[in-house]
Amino acid sequence: MGQSDPVLEDEVKYRYYTIIQLYRRATLQDNAQRVSPVSFELEAALKLARYLCRRELAKEVSDLLMGAADGAKALIDASDRLILYIEIARLFGTLGYERKAAFFSRQVAQLYLQQDNAYAAMSAMQVLTMTTNAYHVQSRKTSRINHDSSKEPRASSTDSGKVHPQSIVSLFESQWSTIQMVVLREILMSSIRAADPLSSWSAASRLLRSFYPLITPAGQSGLASSLANSADKLPTGTRCADPCLPFIRLHSFPLHPSQREIVKRNPHKKEWWTGAGPTGPFIYTPFSKAGASSGTSKQEVSWIVGEPVQVMVELANPCSFDLVVESIYLSVHSGNFDAFPVSVSLPPNTSKLVLLSGIPTQVGQISIPGCIVHCFGVITEHLFKEVDCLLLGAAQGLVLSDPFRCCGSSKFKSVNFPSISVVPPLPLLVANVVGGDGSILLYEGEIRDVLITLTNAGTVPVEEANVALSGKNQDSVISIAHSTWKSALPIKPGGEVTFAVTLRAWHLSSADLEADGSRSPASSRRIAREGINPFLNIHYAGPAAANSGDSLPPGRRLVVPLNICVVQGMRLVRARLLSMEIPARFTEAHLRPVSGKDDISTGNDTEHTNINLLKIDPYKGSWGLRLLELELFNPTDVVFDVDVAVHSDEPNVDQRVISEGNAADAACHKTRIDRDYSARVLIPLENFKLPVLDASFFVKESGSDEPLGSRAAAIAERNAKAELNASINNLISKIKVKWHSGRNSSGELNIKDAIQAALQASIMDILLPDPLTFSFKLGSKGTVTNVDSSKDSGSPSSNDGNVGPSTSNVLRCEDPISAHEMTHMEVQIRNNTKEIILMNLSISCKDVAGENCFDENSATVLWAGVLSDIHLEVQPLQEVVHPFSVYYLVPGDYSLQASSVIIDATDVLRARAKAESPDEPILCRGSPFHIRVVGTA
Repeated sequence: MGQSDPVLEDEVKYRYYTIIQLYRRATLQDNAQRVSPVSFELEAALKLARYLCRRELAKEVSDLLMGAADGAKALIDASDRLILYIEIARLFGTLGYERKAAFFSRQVAQLYLQQDNAYAAMSAMQVLTMTTNAYHVQSRKTSRINHDSSKEPRASSTDSGKVHPQSIVSLFESQWSTIQMVVLREILMSSIRAADPLSSWSAASRLLRSFYPLITPAGQSGLASSLANSADKLPTGTRCADPCLPFIRLHSFPLHPSQREIVKRNPHKKEWWTGAGPTGPFIYTPFSKAGASSGTSKQEVSWIVGEPVQVMVELANPCSFDLVVESIYLSVHSGNFDAFPVSVSLPPNTSKLVLLSGIPTQVGQISIPGCIVHCFGVITEHLFKEVDCLLLGAAQGLVLSDPFRCCGSSKFKSVNFPSISVVPPLPLLVANVVGGDGSILLYEGEIRDVLITLTNAGTVPVEEANVALSGKNQDSVISIAHSTWKSALPIKPGGEVTFAVTLRAWHLSSADLEADGSRSPASSRRIAREGINPFLNIHYAGPAAANSGDSLPPGRRLVVPLNICVVQGMRLVRARLLSMEIPARFTEAHLRPVSGKDDISTGNDTEHTNINLLKIDPYKGSWGLRLLELELFNPTDVVFDVDVAVHSDEPNVDQRVISEGNAADAACHKTRIDRDYSARVLIPLENFKLPVLDASFFVKESGSDEPLGSRAAAIAERNAKAELNASINNLISKIKVKWHSGRNSSGELNIKDAIQAALQASIMDILLPDPLTFSFKLGSKGTVTNVDSSKDSGSPSSNDGNVGPSTSNVLRCEDPISAHEMTHMEVQIRNNTKEIILMNLSISCKDVAGENCFDENSATVLWAGVLSDIHLEVQPLQEVVHPFSVYYLVPGDYSLQASSVIIDATDVLRARAKAESPDEPILCRGSPFHIRVVGTA
């Protein structure tokens, strides 16, 4: 009844010790007795130990049992020793001395193994199996009695990311490695002799997996052979609770294709994807952030029914033989996932990353604690948790070795399996860039339409979608055909839509060209670097579920990279400003580039063509022309057709471009540039004059009423600069250099920076209008071309106080005039300033030879009215008209030209003319007006 009498107990101990002493003396006196008193002595010791066997008397009981163990050497019969060891092991086990109980159990097993029969071997195997718990080499099957890992959710052991050190010691206790190896070898030997292939396979797998660093290569190969031999005796598909090789750890969740990315939907926003981060399936790798605290919340991942997913695991074979894994796949206990097996071969001392895939089949949670492996003919389950414990124990020095480090794998942080939920089917868009799945090759400035086809590969229709841009170089996407996309909604399963995206290749920087400088300058250079391309972000979703309330099924984000590979195309080598003087006797045809020995020559047989510009004395009836010269070079292997266009807001402005590339027709704007050739094009700049000459452009030159450095002066100067920069940008935006190559390749050359640098120094002369502009008109009949010359007169010049004209074209009368008839004409003078101008007007007439036709000694033209020293006053921004009549005596081509000397010129006019002296006369000269006179002399 659990009660003891101390007096009675003392009496029993006294009598037993007396009996033990008597038997011991008898044994010493006569060793030749027929019946040895040793057995009686040992029996008395065991009876006393059984009587005293409790924790408070453990020391006394232990001494009795150890004394009995010493007496076992005197026993002749093996059966007696067997009984003795069994009783000693049982009593030590009752006291809780597991290691001593295991030791004497092994003695029992040794006695069984001395018998050469299967029954004894089976008994030895059973006894040794009972000792595995004490030596921590037990089978996982026995440990599941107290802890069934298959029924425990994965999250319960890995939510915090921490593993208790005691669990590591209980699984792998390296301090007892020698004894553990001996015990496992004894189990292996006994199971082989007992013809139990499953037990022998289990023992060999535990021995090889836990103690491979302490086993020689020959021993490792022997264990592998033992595993294979045991598997040959087992039925196909046999499962074992103890895993062998390889070692498997969860590596990462590889980045899934972007078209499968899931985004939570916010039902309270029209743009439901804003403010809600993606929910998976694989957003980043690994899930555990570096340096994150152990208390962080568990990552959540969503998988979709019917869509394949992937998990990356790492396999290691730290042994010296080739390992063939017949199949490996994810172990799913939730039953709503179909895993796909793969086979792997691992050479000795190597590791390998393997992608394991599968398909979710039902909505709900998924639990994946590890992998199912078919290796050495037996199917086993490898748990990620156990390998995590092993690696943590190796890091703390509690385990013999890290198998992954032995195989050359880098140090890896433990990755926890996330909380996975399966959602109903969603639409799935798959993108295909038509004709450009790799890289879209574009020359610099090339504009091309790229067709993108989107196919719904899911089982749910796409009800709504939105297309936006992200990434770098977004300005290279000119337009997206949103209307085509929206009109195709909803996209049913299997349906597709194709829409166009207009792209324009950006200009390659000097750093890009220097990075590719090893290539020949005469060959095309492809510049395609990572992280420079734009992306199309397409957020789309299916229909809302019935009775969904505030919760909506998630949507998706499709990222379509526009992989643009920019190829070095035609380049602008240089842009500079030219001043060209054209003789007044020249006709319009002289402005055309012609081959041969003319004013503007071209050479088609040389690598670089040249343009020779004539310099004519301005006092002999010439007029000036301001030109922008662009030198273009083609370093590629294709031919470019260049089209230079000068756009103007005025409908009557002639947009002619003087181009050396076409000798047949100056009106054609196209220039052909062969490979490894350069060409120059000339662009007249006279059409870009400002309408009014304002004093605000001369703040620095003329000074300000405000003190130097005052706030008002600074504001005035800043406003003037802003207006000037706006005018420069407006001028540059009107000059377009477009090119064509082949049938479908076209683009626009980036010339903004080069033109701005070329015009910066002389922009005032180009943009500022002349103070006075002149035009002629028939008084009674006839028409003229371009009679409004407010944008066509020359710009002032400081040469000897003269303002030389420089028009972009020559004015002419469309209808011929008859000789020997009085022709009434008018000259119109416009004041382009905000001040009154007083002037002396003079009109001259010259023939094709440049001779003065009004010369009284050799006059060929008679006139009526006043043609010289005409005193006029012109109001601000107004016009005055002076009439006169001419009478032509000789048929031919004539040109009328008006000029005025400004009286009492203001500071603005002197600044415009860049006059060096206040007494210097300011002369304004108009462009020639051509008249064709017909008749008989």
